Amino acid sequence: MGGGRKDAIACNIIECVGKEKEDKTVVAKLPPEQDDVSLFYTDLMPLLVDNERNIGEDAFVWLGSLVPLVTDVVNGRFTFETLTATTGNRLHFPAYDKYIKEIDICIKHLLKRAKPKGVELADDEFILHVEGTASTQRVVRHIGGTCWPGKLTLTNYALYFEASGVITYEDALKIDLSKDKEQSVKPASTGPWGAPLFDKAIVYESPKLSEGIVLEFPEITSSTRRDHWLALTKEIMLMHRFLSKFKLECPIQAWEMHARTILSIIRLHAAREMLRISPPEPTRFLIFSLFEELPKGDYILQELAESLKKVNSGHPCSASSILRNMIISESIHSSVEVTEVGKESAGASGPVEDTSLLECVINQAREEEKEIAIAKASTEGLKEEGITESTTIFMELLKPIRNTWPWFEEVLTWERPAATLIVIGAALIVTYKEWVGKAIAAFLVWVVAKMIRARQERIDEECKELVVYTASEQTTVENIVSAQQGVQTVHEMVKKANVSVLKLWSIFISKAHKWFR
Repeated sequence: MGGGRKDAIACNIIECVGKEKEDKTVVAKLPPEQDDVSLFYTDLMPLLVDNERNIGEDAFVWLGSLVPLVTDVVNGRFTFETLTATTGNRLHFPAYDKYIKEIDICIKHLLKRAKPKGVELADDEFILHVEGTASTQRVVRHIGGTCWPGKLTLTNYALYFEASGVITYEDALKIDLSKDKEQSVKPASTGPWGAPLFDKAIVYESPKLSEGIVLEFPEITSSTRRDHWLALTKEIMLMHRFLSKFKLECPIQAWEMHARTILSIIRLHAAREMLRISPPEPTRFLIFSLFEELPKGDYILQELAESLKKVNSGHPCSASSILRNMIISESIHSSVEVTEVGKESAGASGPVEDTSLLECVINQAREEEKEIAIAKASTEGLKEEGITESTTIFMELLKPIRNTWPWFEEVLTWERPAATLIVIGAALIVTYKEWVGKAIAAFLVWVVAKMIRARQERIDEECKELVVYTASEQTTVENIVSAQQGVQTVHEMVKKANVSVLKLWSIFISKAHKWFR
């Protein structure tokens, strides 16, 4: 195990040196103003709400229905809400301009990525995300007790992991996301010797594999990278399940859905670059991951499948045409005659079709999501408020026991000598005569007598309700002082507990410990 880790560390060092030249050709050159995108968009945009030209939600979705580049008509409203969360639901032109530029930069950046080693990508397979190179953060694969750094590549068909070699990468391990319906990917925790300490990994499981494939995305603070990769991987798996479930076997329809999914992932990359300080939630930009969580999401996907049969993929403004013209050569559709579209969708003039039913279902799901969000927020609020109220009620129920506690303290501290002697005498007699069972029986008889007395005095009629006073007569300063005194009391109790444990341990081992303050 130790030798494997040393080799992995050495490989990682050689990887950073050996592939520096390769990554220099991949890094996209950003204009100077791109570095200030996040600060400008997050801090200055709210000040321009009433002064700058802006785009409304309906116009944004309408533009996406005409040209599905800035958004998709299916999840356009959710995307708009996320982009305008800090600007009062208004997308200003400077932000919109940055958004378009980031989409262009992301496409050019992904086009320059090197293909995985030792595999041939399909004609319609496109690289969507890459990490693990010298210029990006590390990706580590766990195999038993060893870990191997490498490069991870996501396409619209599979995941490819290339372990780091001495000089270059080894042949890629392909994880096919398009065929196995029973495969799954979920978050996982890793750590030394298999201890689940760091929640920054994903595990791919399939009936065809004897054990899952664990990929870790090391990060100091949060699990943002892991969540991003998990969302993208799930999106690709859900897309292929969607195509298989609704039997969209026509190459034109399948590639149209591939193109829309690829563009949604590119838009997510662009939004993450814009909102670096507070990265957006991935599901708001992705199609299938979003509707998997929404109520009535299955109805929306069903309407989406029906609408795909009416879309003219040969139109210049369809998603597949836009993607093909921007990033992919014409050879992808060499085996697909566009003339078939005219037979299947005669009279189709573009990507805009009769989507009234689809929009109606989406709006219903959106309203139900808002109602569910409000209900969850109310529930959480009641839980938070209920903790304090439950604690107060519990303390009020324990009031009879709290009232008898001073009597026990007086007995223990010999402030009531007669009562103390009676308690000690009764304890000695019960212990010496071995009357423990009789003592328990006597205690139960005493409890029954108290119950009978309470029934005779009709206490149940007097105590019909429990009144709890939650208001405090103390001022803010008095509350702070009370809290500080409570902390000091807890501190003293902990110190007394430490001393008691040391005394018990000293008795057990017959040796006295020295206590230092």
